[in-house]
Amino acid sequence: TMQHIKSEVVTICVGLAASMGAFLLTAGTKGKRLALPHARIMIHQPLGGVQGRRQATDIEIEAREIIRIKRQLNEIMAEKTGQSLEKIEKDTDRDYFMSPHEALTYGLIDKVIEETP
Repeated sequence: TMQHIKSEVVTICVGLAASMGAFLLTAGTKGKRLALPHARIMIHQPLGGVQGRRQATDIEIEAREIIRIKRQLNEIMAEKTGQSLEKIEKDTDRDYFMSPHEALTYGLIDKVIEETP
């Protein structure tokens, strides 16, 4: 949805942008994705699963859907960061924490806010 908004979308990580929070941070308008110097950013693959007693067919349906979402999110993340799809897939296989400067180098954000105006 953020991709379809005509106005600029400024995203700022103040403390921790983890999981979908990191994805939303990165989905902001290029040049307007910011983080404070002591913030943390964490990316990983989508989580999901079946709870309780479920039929094998339901488990299979949910697994296919999680894999589809994972592929879609990885493709968007690769597009937004400039990283290869293979790198995104590898890095999101497990929790991957970054400092703001690491996230800047990675392409998740565009600027670390070092001082207040």
